[in-house]
Amino acid sequence: MLFAAGLIGGVINAVAGGGSFVTFPALLLVGVPPVSANATNTFASCSGYLSGAYAFRHDLAVHRAQLPRFVLVGLVGGIAGAWLLLQTPEALFRDAIPWLMLLATVLFITGGRMNRALKHYAAGHRHASIVGRLLLLLLLLGVCLYGGFFNAGLGIIILSYLSLAGYTDIHAMNGLKLVVSSVVSLIAIVLFVYDGAIAWYEGTLVLLGTLLGGFVAARYSRRLPQGPVRGVVMVASVLITAYFFYDIYGV
Repeated sequence: MLFAAGLIGGVINAVAGGGSFVTFPALLLVGVPPVSANATNTFASCSGYLSGAYAFRHDLAVHRAQLPRFVLVGLVGGIAGAWLLLQTPEALFRDAIPWLMLLATVLFITGGRMNRALKHYAAGHRHASIVGRLLLLLLLLGVCLYGGFFNAGLGIIILSYLSLAGYTDIHAMNGLKLVVSSVVSLIAIVLFVYDGAIAWYEGTLVLLGTLLGGFVAARYSRRLPQGPVRGVVMVASVLITAYFFYDIYGV
């Protein structure tokens, strides 16, 4: 069951983001404690991020110059978020998850229009573009901090950020999403290992599934027209947001 959950989660992560909707509950179902399940889910999902990013390497070549910035911010945000997870009561963040997911969904759906409006504003204000770049950098740091703290929904939030930042090629966006997710997860895993928070047996079963699912789905999704892939992302974001509202608030 854990391998199958990882396989499905790897496919979802590579195509749209949100594979933790499957893998995190599966870990809870087999008896892994919630905090440990969260850390273990990050460990298990990382292989799918890595294999998916490799499959998107040709799309990422266009943005090679921007990768160091994404990696550096991912390292800083990931380690800060993982440290906060190990220090903060789980219930506090759990109540905020539905609202964060709702924000991410709105950003992804409206990000393109918002970006065009920001560019129009920047054209008539000399300093607006500088402020905009700084705000986008801080927003990326916040996204990475979220990913180190709680992995669920990270892919959709990153896609929302990329849409707001002006990226339009969904395949390149998926590649960048997987690179950032990989960096954030790897640095967070270092802290989780040090703290002894990972359930290795259960996590390895999920990891093997995400490794296969992420690579296969990433290669297949590159052949799809951008419209349907973007549509899958939107549908996935709405469904995952609805799930978290139901799970936390019962509405």
